[in-house]
Amino acid sequence: MNALLVMIGAAVGAPARYAIDQYIRRFTTKPVGTFTVNIVGSFFIGLTFQASTQAHDLLAIGFSGAFTTWSTFMLDLYLAYELRRYKDALINVSASLVFGLIAAWAGIQLVN
Repeated sequence: MNALLVMIGAAVGAPARYAIDQYIRRFTTKPVGTFTVNIVGSFFIGLTFQASTQAHDLLAIGFSGAFTTWSTFMLDLYLAYELRRYKDALINVSASLVFGLIAAWAGIQLVN
């Protein structure tokens, strides 16, 4: 049952990530789509911190696991570095860490 919940969550999370990223890319060349899904995913993971095993498997592991994207984040940083956009890379990594932690904390606080 847990594997099925993870698969269902992932089946929703991955297309949601793609749709949001593609929509945001129409307005900017910066990696705002990746940043957005990673922050929202951090918030969802925080929301499920003390949830039942089933809700955690569906939302944190399945949905958020497929919705967030470490690999694209790394690629965005690498491309900024290659293009010598060091300021953009530094802003991206700093903002992702700070806002990701804040989002996870906010999710946890909301359910406590």
